[in-house]
Amino acid sequence: MPEPILKLRGLTVEFATEDGVVHAVTDVSYDLRPGEILGVVGESGSGKSVSMLSVLGLIPVPSGRIVGGEAIFEGEDLLKLPDDRLREIRGGQIAMIFQDPMTSLNPVLTIGDQISEAVRVHNPQTSGDTARTRTIQLLELVGVPSAELRVNQFPHELSGGMRQRAMIAMAIANDPSVLVADEPTTALDVTIQAQIVEVLKTAQRETQAAIVLITHDLGLIAELADRVVVMYAGRVVELGDVFSIFDSPRHPYTVGLLSSLARLDTDKEWLEPIPGQPPSLITPPPGCAFHPRCTQSQGRAICRTDVPELRLLREGVDHRSACHFADELASAGTGAAGARS
Repeated sequence: MPEPILKLRGLTVEFATEDGVVHAVTDVSYDLRPGEILGVVGESGSGKSVSMLSVLGLIPVPSGRIVGGEAIFEGEDLLKLPDDRLREIRGGQIAMIFQDPMTSLNPVLTIGDQISEAVRVHNPQTSGDTARTRTIQLLELVGVPSAELRVNQFPHELSGGMRQRAMIAMAIANDPSVLVADEPTTALDVTIQAQIVEVLKTAQRETQAAIVLITHDLGLIAELADRVVVMYAGRVVELGDVFSIFDSPRHPYTVGLLSSLARLDTDKEWLEPIPGQPPSLITPPPGCAFHPRCTQSQGRAICRTDVPELRLLREGVDHRSACHFADELASAGTGAAGARS
């Protein structure tokens, strides 16, 4: 198994608010391997985006602060790097595709100027003409029609799908080794979503980059991801390859997410929502944060008092669960075997 290109170990992030300290990310650890697509899923507020924004130094300060952990990228701890070194890595070796391109792109600069700037910031020796040529090539690569005309247009002159394509072109401009895609299809209609999925596949083929795919869309995870990290209330609650997660989920939260997924291969008339609401991260519940919503807990005391460890379920398979009763879920035969078909 190749050495991970990015290793998170014990990442913990807090935000100071008027109501108290929000424990947004707590003791998060996972690896990103070269060339893989790692899906990070969970409800809003689960810590998916904050984890990667923290790694890239993009959380707001001073309200947000990293209180612990490591993020090792090619031998360097990103959390301890000076700003100038982190800027060299960000956008060059690690690039991010944001959720809403309309708010991420500069409205007063043309698409061409913004992509060319991304090229020249990390390659100062590149001439303006060379950067423009590279920009047109990138736009063509991600499927933007009439690229030579589009480079002169402003973001508001493009459709949502075209803006997202431009964002992807900017992200891959410097052939990064890691791409972070934060909800890349959320703001788009279903037809355009499918097109952007193909663009992401093209981007990975072109750069050979590992991708961290942050999303709440389990269908997108099933189609693209190699491995999956499931987050709840700022913690990793399950981790494994995509087949293990979909066919044999071993945390009640993952089971709940899959049960609420609309599928064509079952005759269910109703979806099964997860009861209750995610907890406050200012005053999270003691023990397992999911226990107030969990049907597996059945009121057992250990769920209310002890935070479950993210443990390996069996030797030889990297499938981990943070549930005291993960073995009971295995014997119950929960799963969604047809979800990837």
